Amino acid sequence: MNQPVCLDLPHNIRLTVKREDLLHPHISGNKFRKLKYNILQAKANAASSILTFGGAFSNHIAATAAAGKEYGFKTIGIIRGDELAGKVDENPTLSFARDCGMQLEFISREAYRNKTNSLFIESLQEQFGDFYLVPEGGTNELAVKGCEEILSEDDSVFTHVCCAVGTGGTISGIINSALSHQKVIGFPALKGAGLSDDICKFARKGNWELAEAYHFGGYGKVTQELISFMNYFYDTTGILLDPVYTGKLFFGVIDLVNQGYFPQNSEILLIHTGGLQGIAGMNRELMRKKLPTIKT
Repeated sequence: MNQPVCLDLPHNIRLTVKREDLLHPHISGNKFRKLKYNILQAKANAASSILTFGGAFSNHIAATAAAGKEYGFKTIGIIRGDELAGKVDENPTLSFARDCGMQLEFISREAYRNKTNSLFIESLQEQFGDFYLVPEGGTNELAVKGCEEILSEDDSVFTHVCCAVGTGGTISGIINSALSHQKVIGFPALKGAGLSDDICKFARKGNWELAEAYHFGGYGKVTQELISFMNYFYDTTGILLDPVYTGKLFFGVIDLVNQGYFPQNSEILLIHTGGLQGIAGMNRELMRKKLPTIKT
C-alpha cells in the first residue's frame, strides 16, 4: 500500500510511503521479502531447522522466529553477546523470539565475527545437526530476489526510490527492479560499513547512490534530534518509524529535500521496511537513561 505524505515541502516535491511494514504483523517489511524464497528453498531441501544470526534487537531474528512458527520450522538464533544469556526476559526482541520457539545460543562478540567462516559453520552443524542457513540480516541471492518484488507497476510514476540500508539486500533488489528513469538512494544505518561493495555483489544496474551522512553515530545509535523528528513525523502523518532504519531514512530524505538536492517536481517513494518491533527495546534504553522516548 502506498500512502501519500502531506508535508509542506519546497519545490513542489511530493513524498509517498510504501507501507511494507503492513505486510505481516510479525514477519515485517523487508524481512518478509527476504525470507519468502528462503522459506520456499528450505522446504524444497526438506529442512526441518533454520539457523541464523543477529544481535540483541535484531528485526531479522524476530522475523525468522515468527516465520519458523508460522511455517513449521525449528529455528536457531546465534546471538551476538554472551552477556545477554541471562537477560532474555528483559529484552522484548529476544523474549518474542524465544516465545515463538526459537532456540537462542549466545556467543561472545569475538566468536560472532566468525559467522561466515566455513569451519565455524561446520562446528554449528556438529552442535545442532543439519539446518538451512540464512545469513545475518537475511541477505543472499534469494533475499534479493524477494526484494525485487517490492516495486510494482504502479510505482513507475516515481522519479526517486529511497530506502534504508543495513546489509544491502533490500536496496539491491530495488535497484534491480527500478526503471531506467528512476534513481535509487540508500541511507545506511551503519557508519563506514563499506556497503557499496556488498551492494555491487547483487545489484545489476548503476542507477543508485548512498547518502551516508544520516547514520546518527552508527548502527543502533540515536540522538534526541532523531527521536524528536520521529515523534513529529508520527504526530503529523500517523506513520510510526523505527529508530534503527526508517527513522534515519525519513530524516535524511526530508533534510535533502530542504537542502535542494532533489529537482523540482520530484516524486519520491520511501520504502517503509518495518522493524517497529525494535521500538520497545530502544524505549527501555532511553528510559534507563532518563531521556525522551519514541511515541507509539
